[in-house]
Amino acid sequence: MIFSSLLFLFRFLPVVLLLYFACPRPGRNLVLLLTSLVFYAWGEPVYVLLMLFSILVSYLGGLAVHHFIERGQERKAKVSLIASVGVGLLLLAFFKYTDFLLDTINRAAGLEIPLLKLALPIGISFYTFQTISYIIDVYRGTARVQKNIISYGAYVTMFPQLIAGPIVQYKTIDEQLRNRRETAEQFAEGINRFMIGLGKKVLLANNAGALWDSISAMTTGPLPVVTAWLGMIAYTFQIYFDFSAYSDMAIGLGHMFGFRFLENFNYPYLSKSITEFWRRWHISLGTWFREYVYIPLGGNRVSTMKFIRNTMIVWLLTGIWHGANWNFLIWGLYYGVLLLFEKLVLKDRLKKLPGIFAHIYCLFFVVLGWMIFVYADAASGAGLLRSMFGLGGSFINQESIYLICNNAVLLILLSLGCTRYPKIWAGWLLEKLKDHDWLCILLRGTVYVGIFLLSVAYLVDASYNPFLYFRF
Repeated sequence: MIFSSLLFLFRFLPVVLLLYFACPRPGRNLVLLLTSLVFYAWGEPVYVLLMLFSILVSYLGGLAVHHFIERGQERKAKVSLIASVGVGLLLLAFFKYTDFLLDTINRAAGLEIPLLKLALPIGISFYTFQTISYIIDVYRGTARVQKNIISYGAYVTMFPQLIAGPIVQYKTIDEQLRNRRETAEQFAEGINRFMIGLGKKVLLANNAGALWDSISAMTTGPLPVVTAWLGMIAYTFQIYFDFSAYSDMAIGLGHMFGFRFLENFNYPYLSKSITEFWRRWHISLGTWFREYVYIPLGGNRVSTMKFIRNTMIVWLLTGIWHGANWNFLIWGLYYGVLLLFEKLVLKDRLKKLPGIFAHIYCLFFVVLGWMIFVYADAASGAGLLRSMFGLGGSFINQESIYLICNNAVLLILLSLGCTRYPKIWAGWLLEKLKDHDWLCILLRGTVYVGIFLLSVAYLVDASYNPFLYFRF
């Protein structure tokens, strides 16, 4: 079940909200836990047991770490930490990477070890990182231990952020799990944020994805340069609007239930360097790796060689986290090298460039990065790369012109949607109408309801509604 589905919008969510607010406040975490398990089980009922096992292991691990820390038994606390974190990582590695490892061994050694062909549990990368961060923070003393397994289970399974994040660290919502107070204002804010996310997903991401799919399916030979770049630009838009829309909807749903999740995107395509891009893209993942891998390794307060080592380890892990395939590993190393080049070679030179050139530099390498990311098949990826740089094909043809003209309005909307301009223009208009409260309310309501109705109409009429991050 995905948020941008009629089943979720008109059946699951209304029932959950009714149950949640009908329940006395002390029982609301239990409602969240049970309904989140139903949400997860809708697609993968068997793997609910795996999730419950992960919850139990990390919950007991947190209790054990806290118990030994309180008694000054540091060694036992560390053993408990390693054991419980190790179980989580082993489960993630087993389900996500076993077949990749076996296939690699088969290819390298000429063997025929049978693959397990296990379905990847949806969201395992996200909820595993949440359980690991909880245990580590309890060990560090930066998070209170949660002794109520219902509340802890609600944290891990909470359906707004279960499938694709943002990765919520326990310490950021500990107090909210214990003492949150839902308000009508926050609920309305959540509905508005959810509708914006729904519109981004259904009206923008899906249409960008349809354009990308139509271009990537052209297999008659080398593509014209313009068509190849148009395809990769379409995918660049799709993955941003797809993933950021899901984060918007998750944050909006969190508001409805009284939670404040941290932002996960901050206009990443406005960046003027790769370093800035990764401060703005998938912020919760970057924060996780910085706090639990990069800084413990020494961060940048070490020798140059160790700094290079630390950076490459983090980006190797970032690539592998996204998927069990060589293209993800190469994608991670690609960004590791780019970031090191900026830090060690370019240094402050980028800041001296005119903003437009720095922006073009950043987007050029981001688009190339998505080309590595999207192609698990190296031959197909290499073919598109050759087309992008005019090796073997023409520059433009009639089909290129048709695709641009046919999608001109969409491309303009996608480009504007990546910027702050829609927010700035909306703020300017509301400021002009500030003396007419009723008109402001009417205008805002019309926009949000309009987005919702258009999205629903699209969902009723269309069968194309993928979600890219399901596979991670």
